[in-house]
Amino acid sequence: MAAAKTPSGNLRPDGPRISSDDASSQALSEALGSSLVLIRLLGALLLAAFVFSCVFTVKPNEVAVVLRFGKPVGEGRDILRTNGLHFALPYPIDEIVRIGVGDSKIVRATKAWYAVDPAAEAAGITGAPVSTTLNPASEGYVLTGDGNILHVRATLRYRISDPVAYTFNFVAASNTVENCLNNAIYWSAARTKADSIYGDIASFRDLVKQRVSDQLALANLGVLIEGLDVERVAPGYVKEFFDAVITAGQARSSRINEAQGEFDRVTREAKGEADRTVSQGQAAADQLVQGLAAEARFFQDQLETYRQNPALYRDRLRVDTITRILTNSPDKFFLPSRADGERREVRIQLNREPQPQKRPELGR
Repeated sequence: MAAAKTPSGNLRPDGPRISSDDASSQALSEALGSSLVLIRLLGALLLAAFVFSCVFTVKPNEVAVVLRFGKPVGEGRDILRTNGLHFALPYPIDEIVRIGVGDSKIVRATKAWYAVDPAAEAAGITGAPVSTTLNPASEGYVLTGDGNILHVRATLRYRISDPVAYTFNFVAASNTVENCLNNAIYWSAARTKADSIYGDIASFRDLVKQRVSDQLALANLGVLIEGLDVERVAPGYVKEFFDAVITAGQARSSRINEAQGEFDRVTREAKGEADRTVSQGQAAADQLVQGLAAEARFFQDQLETYRQNPALYRDRLRVDTITRILTNSPDKFFLPSRADGERREVRIQLNREPQPQKRPELGR
């Protein structure tokens, strides 16, 4: 059999005849199949990327607020997203605002402090510069209630208690806290004398803290004060006078404390002696009363015996008395009756004659 010719005039071997249209369709079908697989794979990847982009994590020391077209999503406490995984649409539909609430934040108020060289302060060199005048261009200060001048600065530690109010009610909430702290320093200093600020910094710090707390509550800033440190120093040209006043005040307090301690000691000793004397007197009175009561009972019991034989009772009392005297007396002298019946003259030597000391024998 003769070989057949192709439409182009070429010969082809005998066999099944496949048209060029079928081959193109098959190739196109295979290409479309591969493309669909790639499109599906790409779609799956895009879908997975979209899903992962909508999931975000909130750390334990923070909360998050989801803004949808600039408005918080949720109501009340549901606005806050706490620790864990959460869902949000991609930006620009949703925006995630993270707010740190676990760590303390710090602000420093230095408007009323003198100019500080950071290198010198880091090296531990402190103290207002010594000069003959105060330079308002570089040195801040406060006016005290008695018209004196002091340098004051403070460091405030606070924690966010209302993240929504802290983040969305103010453009820069930390600046507002600093302004409230500076205001509290000036306000408190104007109501306190210089020696009170310089000598009792704890009371002045409490006054500043209370003022800051009131101002923050009034502004509804959503923060909670954790601690406040206040420093004060006198201007350099009057510091030695302030130090002299403080030294004198400390000496005065020391003397007062010593005097109070001595007063307390003497008072305690006198009270103890008085209580002891009263107790002894009371005990002696009780003993005397009990003794007299016992004697009264004794004589009352002996009344019937006395009535029966008064002479015998008197003799018995006389014998008891003589027995008691002879028993308790260390020296006893017996005076026999005189032959002529006259009374003997008795002379008693009140002071005993000293007894001669025995001399030790030699050789012993």
